[in-house]
Amino acid sequence: MKKRFKTLFVMLAAVLAASAQKGMEFDLWPGKAPGNNGDPNDVAKVYVYLPDAKKATGRAVVICPGGAYTVLAMGHEGKDWAQFFNGQGIAAIVLKYRMPHGNRNIPVSDAEEAMRMVRRNATAWHIDRNQVGIMGSSAGGHLASTVATKAKGDAAPNFQILFYPVITMDPSFTHKGSHDNLLGANPGKKLERLYSSDQQVTHTTPRAFIALSDDDDVVLPANGTNYYLECYRHDVPASLYVYPAGGHGWGIQQSFPYHIEMILNLKAWLNSF
Repeated sequence: MKKRFKTLFVMLAAVLAASAQKGMEFDLWPGKAPGNNGDPNDVAKVYVYLPDAKKATGRAVVICPGGAYTVLAMGHEGKDWAQFFNGQGIAAIVLKYRMPHGNRNIPVSDAEEAMRMVRRNATAWHIDRNQVGIMGSSAGGHLASTVATKAKGDAAPNFQILFYPVITMDPSFTHKGSHDNLLGANPGKKLERLYSSDQQVTHTTPRAFIALSDDDDVVLPANGTNYYLECYRHDVPASLYVYPAGGHGWGIQQSFPYHIEMILNLKAWLNSF
């Protein structure tokens, strides 16, 4: 009986996961995209997953997967989150942003346009224009925090969710791959400071949820903890969760040792405002 119940549970989980994958796909830039990264096949897209209308809260989140600004983890750091957010009544908009390939403005312009796109469609998608957040993992966390600290107007998020984020471009504790792929190997100190999100926090930066593992040896935990400290210093509401183990890149995978705790922490944080 126990084995049968487990089999039924796995089948149900598979059905729910499959249903969460049914979203709407759009080109982010229907016309000519701004900027040029030298790759005509690298097209920015958004995948829109809307919650059941009866459960919708009006909240939405633009999701930026990680991948060191060279690839994108579209599954466990992107589309696989749709079921969770839709279950909370939150619209999930997964962004496939273009890679920089020497043009650092490309990913940021895509992320900002995704934010504007959500607000342009707010009425049709039953979204509150004042409840649109941004989320990112690893290098996607750097992109999300860059938008959170720099964007203006309709591109500016109301909240941010960061998982094991790359925050700083300081060579002493940045993620070298993300640093080099975005800015180049020798960008200069001024440019590194400009793209270090912890140094861009102000009192208008939106509230933040930051989660990482203590044993992350890919993106050093100091990235996320320094960002939290700057939020605290500037009176920005922020919550920091450091899990004892798990390494890097766990996303929403259940193999992460603290998956349940992380989900509960995120739910509680989302319900706190």
